Amino acid sequence: MAEPVVAQKGPFAVDVEEGKSYFWCACGRSQKQPFCDGSHKDTGFSPVKWQAEKAKTVYFCGCKNSGKKPLCDGAHNKM
Repeated sequence: MAEPVVAQKGPFAVDVEEGKSYFWCACGRSQKQPFCDGSHKDTGFSPVKWQAEKAKTVYFCGCKNSGKKPLCDGAHNKM
C-alpha cells in the first residue's frame, strides 16, 4: 500500500455535533481536509468513519500517521 500524503503537520481542530458521523480522509488527497471528498479512488485507502458522542472540539489527524486514527496522537511530532 502506498504512503498517505501529509495534509498538514499538525491536527485539524473541528467543532463536531453530537450524534453526527464524520468521514476522515485517510489518503491525504482530499481538498476538504480533514474529511473525505472521494479523492482516494484507486489509492488503496478508504475513509474512516467516526461518530461524535457529544458536541465538542475534536483534533483530527493531519499527518495521516496517527496510531489513533482518525484522531491526532501527536505522531506529527516524530516526523
